[in-house]
Amino acid sequence: MTTHAHPYGIMAEFETPAQIMEAAKKVSAAGYRFWDCHTPFAVHGLDKAMGIKRTILPVLVFGAGATGATLGIFLQAFTNASSVSIWALVWVTGYPFLISGKPLMSVPSWIPVIFELTILLAALSAAGLMLLLNGLPRLSHPLLSNNRFRRASDDRFFVVIEARDPKFLRSKTEAFLKSLGAKHIEVVENR
Repeated sequence: MTTHAHPYGIMAEFETPAQIMEAAKKVSAAGYRFWDCHTPFAVHGLDKAMGIKRTILPVLVFGAGATGATLGIFLQAFTNASSVSIWALVWVTGYPFLISGKPLMSVPSWIPVIFELTILLAALSAAGLMLLLNGLPRLSHPLLSNNRFRRASDDRFFVVIEARDPKFLRSKTEAFLKSLGAKHIEVVENR
């Protein structure tokens, strides 16, 4: 039984940071949406050349932190100062139980709980949303089975245009990447 693999995309190999920077600018200007650059080290300005926009993650994490703070306030207000909890305490013990002579609405004593819930929800949402927005966990990626791509962590720079891009036409995309001065161009199969 044979299975026919369909292309994941086209990979172009470059030798210097200047070449990949110029290629990224041209790929972005050409209007491709689903593509990426792979480099062995950080190339400053590459994100800007690729046209990568800021992520929404900080806004979502702030919202989760604000939700944690709100939950902390309501939790403390309900357990310490609400009429339901006070009457339940009076019913069980016969009198309201004041701890350390503090009033029932002692906001300074609530700060540790509010702070901890804020940090807990913000940290968990940052980790979870980062994984979700990056499409992780992904157990396998087509590029990792490509022998030439292994040099991306050593001394080569790659631009990969994915086949799911609306502008992707195999022959035109290959010709476009050749015009950028790529040392080698290869179709990566999605297995």
